[in-house]
Amino acid sequence: MARATDVTKAQGDLYLERLTKSFGDFVAVDDLSLTVPQGSFFALLGPSGCGKTTTLRMVAGLEDPTAGRIKIGEADITELKPFRRPVNTVFQNYALFPHMDIYENVAFGLRRRGIKDVKTQVMEALELIELAQVAKRKPAQLSGGQQQRVALARAIVNRPAVLLLDEPLGALDLKLRRQMQLELKRIQTEVGLTFIHVTHDQEEAMTMADTVAVMNKGVIEQLGAPTDLYESPKTAFVANFLGQSNLFPAAVLEVDGEDIVLEDSDGRYRMPMNRVAPSVSPTRGGRVLVGVRPEKIHIERLAESDATPADGNYVDGTVRSSSFMGVSTQYEVATAGGEIISVFAQNLSARDLLSEGDPVRLTWAPRHGFVLNGSEDMNAGVEAVTAAAG
Repeated sequence: MARATDVTKAQGDLYLERLTKSFGDFVAVDDLSLTVPQGSFFALLGPSGCGKTTTLRMVAGLEDPTAGRIKIGEADITELKPFRRPVNTVFQNYALFPHMDIYENVAFGLRRRGIKDVKTQVMEALELIELAQVAKRKPAQLSGGQQQRVALARAIVNRPAVLLLDEPLGALDLKLRRQMQLELKRIQTEVGLTFIHVTHDQEEAMTMADTVAVMNKGVIEQLGAPTDLYESPKTAFVANFLGQSNLFPAAVLEVDGEDIVLEDSDGRYRMPMNRVAPSVSPTRGGRVLVGVRPEKIHIERLAESDATPADGNYVDGTVRSSSFMGVSTQYEVATAGGEIISVFAQNLSARDLLSEGDPVRLTWAPRHGFVLNGSEDMNAGVEAVTAAAG
């Protein structure tokens, strides 16, 4: 093992090896293994109680693992005190010193390490966050967004191997939060440090992170690029927690070449086999969940003369409700088979809006759907999203 004095200079990928944390009988993090590449922007996404913050605190040294190891490059930091780790944390509450000006807040960590000539490093950090002009102000004289950028500069100026962000934008209003998402990504790209961002906000994770790990009950449900997780969820929890999904039960009818054919009380659906989750066994009669995102569905009025589409999946129904949202209108459509399907339709013309009771046809391309294991709870993740939003 590297000596403590050397580990503070450790560089490389972050490795979590079979990490477990128990509080009595409750397992907060369950045998988690994970590699975070050096220089990446990585997000741990999940609802309250999923284990993401506990994972972050173990990396920071604020919680001791029950089992497992934590390494940065070749250096094992599992048993090191927090101040010996090449890790800094930015918290939601900023934790700035109110009696110090901005310059001294940023300089604090450098001075604590015995560095006497701090001016160049401090001013570079302030220029990075575009706040060099307020160096002599006190934290109370800055807005919440400015204070959060100062907290970020104070952490970055120490050039840690890993920067941990614990719900850093949670105290900001929506407009400022969205601005700060872009700012954080810009800063991470410029400094090239490893950022690990803990959040329950799906938009934050997808906007900023190169890789997202969706956590649920102490384990990672799915890990990948934001687009991969959104377009190809592997579990009902991921499908519901990351965005919004329509999920409805069906049975496998057959595998036809490179396609799987499914059936329920509303009709048949064809999907490419590469849209089928690994946990699905495509045997005849097997139970599955058919999934499709609301914005992937095309909705139009149904006329008696409408023929069955030659290509694509479709289902007929009746508009149960509509909600005008400006850019789009959200429809809820009741099908003859008893399903309620949500549709987001872009508002190209106010004259095209549908009304409650209108008969409609919903269509979507086979490649836009996905197939999940039918033994899963189709509502998994829905309550977690509601709780996180509240």
